[in-house]
Amino acid sequence: MQLGVAAHTARGELQVSEPTPAVVLKFDPNVMHHGGLGVIRSLGRMGVPVYGVHEGPWAPAASSRYLSGRFFWQPDPEDVERVRAGLLRLSERIGRPAVLIPTDDAGAIFLAEHGDGLRPRFLLPDPPRDLPRQVAGKFSLLQVCRELGVPSPLAEVPSSLEAARAFAAGAGFPLIAKLTTPWTGHGRLRSTSILADAGQLDEAYLACEQAGAGLMLQEFIPASPGQDWFFHGYCDASSTCRPAFTGVKERSYPARAGLTCLGRATPNTRLAGEMTEMLKRLGYQGILDLDLRWDPRDDQYKLLDFNPRIGAQFKLFRDAAGTDVATACYLDLTGQSVPDSDQVTRRFVVENYDPIAALGYWRGGELGLRSWASSLRGIDETAWFARDDLRPFGLMCLRMGWRVATRPLGLPQGKASSKDFHFSGGRGAARAGRWPRRSRPVTQTQITRQTEPRSRKEGTKV
Repeated sequence: MQLGVAAHTARGELQVSEPTPAVVLKFDPNVMHHGGLGVIRSLGRMGVPVYGVHEGPWAPAASSRYLSGRFFWQPDPEDVERVRAGLLRLSERIGRPAVLIPTDDAGAIFLAEHGDGLRPRFLLPDPPRDLPRQVAGKFSLLQVCRELGVPSPLAEVPSSLEAARAFAAGAGFPLIAKLTTPWTGHGRLRSTSILADAGQLDEAYLACEQAGAGLMLQEFIPASPGQDWFFHGYCDASSTCRPAFTGVKERSYPARAGLTCLGRATPNTRLAGEMTEMLKRLGYQGILDLDLRWDPRDDQYKLLDFNPRIGAQFKLFRDAAGTDVATACYLDLTGQSVPDSDQVTRRFVVENYDPIAALGYWRGGELGLRSWASSLRGIDETAWFARDDLRPFGLMCLRMGWRVATRPLGLPQGKASSKDFHFSGGRGAARAGRWPRRSRPVTQTQITRQTEPRSRKEGTKV
């Protein structure tokens, strides 16, 4: 049974008749996260009623014109029963089944491990229960790579400062330092950083030890332009990845060790083939975002990070049919076919982070003012600015201005997030003249995809 039917308009835009609602779930307290806004816009432009979980009305994404409803709630993923109860309450407010899309690792892990009781109310992928946690963990991903024979960098979780120094002596500086479970949150510790010398190594180890955070050290693969790649895709119930997109990370924030702030979508048949084969062997289901670096020493693409959820820069990618990973997920979970089309070459920038990242590259002698300006020509997609949805961009600018002005003074950067659950209608509902209606609880027979929970062993044993 299909829940709504998708078709292209005369202008080539994808539209859905009688659409199933969608919920964008966010646990990450970063109010400037732009990935969720991308999902809201992709599905909202299709005519899908989209509901978002936000920190509060001051969150830029919460002001999108494509939101039918806003749930102001900052749940703690460790409080399983409270989160489950909140999601069920959210479902009751919407009044019918909804596609559920997490935007961070914590959300993807929670739904894989505790999503069974939510399936009567939500449509969501059904990966092996322990797989998202395994691939999101930095050292557990390395172990998965070793067992599958997937190329990855040399890395170790040191048991002592002496062990950390010994690893550095063998691998050499610079080193990459990563929190082993970055989704759990550890104050001001960066999830990924570059260590230039022994002094920085000691500081990083002691800071993690004091915070109770796991630290993984990883060899630094020499970088040059065009060697940092990423892969975005969506895997269906058979772990077939379609669409499968590849692109190049041109700049990152923080510089050389962070999220993509300037990227280019470009086909890479070899890389796409290697990653789709790996995903099939894993038995993976759902949206994913992979970071890789080509190593000239052995001509291999080394897997650096596996994010078992939608990537913040996913709007860079789409195919000739206009499908991105968010729309592919929505179509598949509502029983519709995903178009099979070639990816389109495009460029993407994150307006608030790229200028800051450019300063880091400038300090390293890798970028000048003219070269930075010329690199921004030919941008096809921006993270925040959209002519048909201007308010999120305006709020982002205001928040960034406040951050720049107040950070030196040590003033608060925003209101504390509430764990209480509050609902507010969105601009999309007001524009369409519709509001979510209360109705009886949704029964399991109304869901198109119902499968028994799978364990990891039903995929390839690793």
